[in-house]
Amino acid sequence: MKRLLLPLMVTVAFFACQRAAEQPAPAATTSSASATTATAPSLTPEQEVVEWKANRLKNLTKEDGWLTLVGLDWLKEGDNEVELPAKPPVKVHATLAKGVVTLQPQPSLMIDDKRVEAPVQLRNDADPAAPPTLVQSGTVRFYVIKRNDRYGFRVRDLASDARTKFAGLQYFDYDPKYRVEARFEPYNPPKAIPITNVLGMVGNETSPGKLVFTIDGKEYSIDPILEQGETDLFLIFRDETAGKETYGAARYLYAKPAGPDGKVIVDFNKAYNPPCAFTPFATCPLPPAQNKLQIRIPAGEKKYAGGHA
Repeated sequence: MKRLLLPLMVTVAFFACQRAAEQPAPAATTSSASATTATAPSLTPEQEVVEWKANRLKNLTKEDGWLTLVGLDWLKEGDNEVELPAKPPVKVHATLAKGVVTLQPQPSLMIDDKRVEAPVQLRNDADPAAPPTLVQSGTVRFYVIKRNDRYGFRVRDLASDARTKFAGLQYFDYDPKYRVEARFEPYNPPKAIPITNVLGMVGNETSPGKLVFTIDGKEYSIDPILEQGETDLFLIFRDETAGKETYGAARYLYAKPAGPDGKVIVDFNKAYNPPCAFTPFATCPLPPAQNKLQIRIPAGEKKYAGGHA
């Protein structure tokens, strides 16, 4: 919640961070005086979902969770002035030159607890190995995002209304019917599928194969995405609960890769809302046509009570 959100690599790459947030922590271990380590008993599928929900809530509401997003300001080539929603508002001056964003001196801004008293080149979020440069003014923070050939300031406020007035998450009751065993049908070679995000940007993502499963005797399929540097499968889907009981645009879900038997467990009880359900300032990928399922799947996270769509 993880990561995601790549030419949409970056759009979906933000889910790499989210993905880590969505997964439950590893099972605890205990060590005896003789250094023998015993692994905690395995959880049942329902217990896994309970743990996953707790982890999702924790990460959604933390300082760098999606509830703190309060702005997204796109930069133009040349000089830019952006007003941060701080109290009082703070005007930021930056230049964009051929993909390089340079923050101009402003002592009221901080980077790594140091005042910005000289021009600073800001790293963007396109490189998963190097986090973007974080700039701070009071409870407001911002950094540079790259989406295809566009650059912008993503702004967070640790004291945002969305975070301080969070309405909580609601879920359908756990139902083992919607924990399905899917057949993995690999694409050789992996298939490029176009993914559009909420900004209308389109990019090709890699699908390693199709997931085919059966519910109530009828067969369905989803093309998952394999994110850069990841092994788990990322599913962007929509079903007939969308817009009524669940978020209208899509829900997301992760699944472990296929085992030697070619089977993948797809647990829709772990389906969750994209960041766009909580803030208009996220850049969420939308499901391709083949992932819009003609079935009602009343499992996983429901529409957010405090949402805007």
